[in-house]
Amino acid sequence: MPKKPNYNITITWVEGELRLVGALDSRMIGLLRAIAQSGSINQAAKQVGLSYKGAWQMIERANNLAPKVLITTATGGSKGGGTCLTAAGQSLLQLFTRLESQHKQFLQQLNQSLADDPDVQILLKRQVIKTTATNQLFGIITAIQTGAVNAEVLVELKGGEEIVATLTLTELKLLELSVGSDVAMLINDPEIIVTTDPGNCPFSARNCLRGTVVRVQYDGVESEIVINLSSGDSLVAAISQVSALALGLCPGVSAYAVFKSNAVILGALSHAAVQPLTK
Repeated sequence: MPKKPNYNITITWVEGELRLVGALDSRMIGLLRAIAQSGSINQAAKQVGLSYKGAWQMIERANNLAPKVLITTATGGSKGGGTCLTAAGQSLLQLFTRLESQHKQFLQQLNQSLADDPDVQILLKRQVIKTTATNQLFGIITAIQTGAVNAEVLVELKGGEEIVATLTLTELKLLELSVGSDVAMLINDPEIIVTTDPGNCPFSARNCLRGTVVRVQYDGVESEIVINLSSGDSLVAAISQVSALALGLCPGVSAYAVFKSNAVILGALSHAAVQPLTK
């Protein structure tokens, strides 16, 4: 099985959607823009991912809320009819476009100011990572052992537990990792084996973390086991229900989360990498 890639993690501290008087948001303005371009409600609805009925409902609401009609429609006639923005609609579109630019600049400036504040980095940088991996842990690299092709990275969690992660030398260089670097560790739940006796583990693994089972959930075939480490971090494992029952796993039972070093996906937490918003 090929090794999973490692990822650099860029950080966005503040995000926000521009919205005028509650109802005039980017989706409504997007519909206005599409109508101005196409001259057709049907075509505009398709462009912004709305149903024809949904587009009409948005238009009717906008027209009712505005002091002047924003959109006019015509049906039939020798030219087949159509839809267009009124002068008020065009003015609203221009206003929102100008505000979007100012809003974008404001968010960029705000994000940059937060990125330059070390206290903010400590408080918030771990909160912004989005991933499909079930387990997300953070730690500091305490040692790196390099070989001919691969490197072993030793990461210490906030409670003192240590995790070993394996990656290639190319990945190590790409992520610019060194001793003292802050990293995120992503581990998918099927990669974790749960045992109550590490001496009888069915395979050898570099990582064996002791904790206490705090939750067990069955679905008839599989089971989800949540293990709380002494540091307060939690790990979620997916094992068969038969295995969970055989081990007698239930809240309060002492258990070990066992996983290989190549099951850990490393992500470098960059101090300066702030991704400006384009919303």
